[in-house]
Amino acid sequence: MKGTLNLGRVSGIKILIHWTFIFLIAWVVFLEISRGSDGSTIMLSIAFVLVIFGCVVLHELGHALTAKRFGISTRKITLLPIGGVASLEKMPEKPKQELLVAVAGPAVNVAIALLLYLIFPINKFLAGNAGQLEEALGKVTTQNFVFYLFVANIVLVVFNAIPAFPMDGGRILRALLSMTLDRVQATRIAASLGQLMAVLFFFIGLFYNPLLILIAIFVYFGAHSENVMVQHLALLKGHKVNEAMMTNITILSPDQTIGEVVDIVLSGTEVHFVVSENQAVQGVLYQSDFISAMKEKNTHAPVSDFMTKDFEKVGLNEDLSQFYRKVRASKKSFFPVLENDQPVGAIDFNNINEYMLIRSSLDY
Repeated sequence: MKGTLNLGRVSGIKILIHWTFIFLIAWVVFLEISRGSDGSTIMLSIAFVLVIFGCVVLHELGHALTAKRFGISTRKITLLPIGGVASLEKMPEKPKQELLVAVAGPAVNVAIALLLYLIFPINKFLAGNAGQLEEALGKVTTQNFVFYLFVANIVLVVFNAIPAFPMDGGRILRALLSMTLDRVQATRIAASLGQLMAVLFFFIGLFYNPLLILIAIFVYFGAHSENVMVQHLALLKGHKVNEAMMTNITILSPDQTIGEVVDIVLSGTEVHFVVSENQAVQGVLYQSDFISAMKEKNTHAPVSDFMTKDFEKVGLNEDLSQFYRKVRASKKSFFPVLENDQPVGAIDFNNINEYMLIRSSLDY
């Protein structure tokens, strides 16, 4: 994700904060100034927001470290104004494992709230009547800071328990449904409910809290994306790369010129090329590489001057669903296909889409 600040690593997982987080801090400052708060109160409110997001990081680590137990790694955790996102390679497909991963995040917040309750005098706030409790929650002070933190963690648990896929509650629902239904159907039900909840969040946000509008957008499109991906993975499951790859491709040699590539591009539909010498792949000439060469008007330069040497290879018999995950996570969409380290074709995202279209038509 662009525009992020790296805060470090925990158990090999990058912790990033998105630049839009500044807007949340600015909003907190604006609210405190509009209330007539002094500088110390403003700083205390900012500190509270930072501590809350520390709890959010722990929440996401709960998901990530539980997933790690099932052999699933997490690339990064990104903090956004609306919360945190743990970028797991995938969710476990076994319902019990997914249930444990989904529950692990809220369980961390329950543990934090319980710890605060046991260590600090939270009871003195809870023992009061409704009016006293409302007064205690009027604004963050040094006296009620810990109580505010306790309440915030409870709110995180309750909010994440809402069955709005892809939030934790939605994933818990999907896991429970998957115990009796197939994963595609369970995802469709959970995603539809998530989108319905998103519409509700949106209308509530219009009248009460603009932050709910952002959450609604995230939930709606997140549910749609997950639903589509699960359907695609179901279509690709059990199939290999060799079933969908392109075999009728132009393989360039490193010493061919950019001018020759221009002729190939103009006479056909190919825009990316495998570059090979002595039956060994030397690199890939992506469309972006080709355009860079054209901008420099280097039509006589060899392909080797512009090709990308750092590229991913795909095995002929690699599982197509695994490749689909790889291509979705990669910045590139074109991959050489190898057999015994020799190029036998190529595959890109368009191939996958065309293959899925054919598979869905045949299944229908």
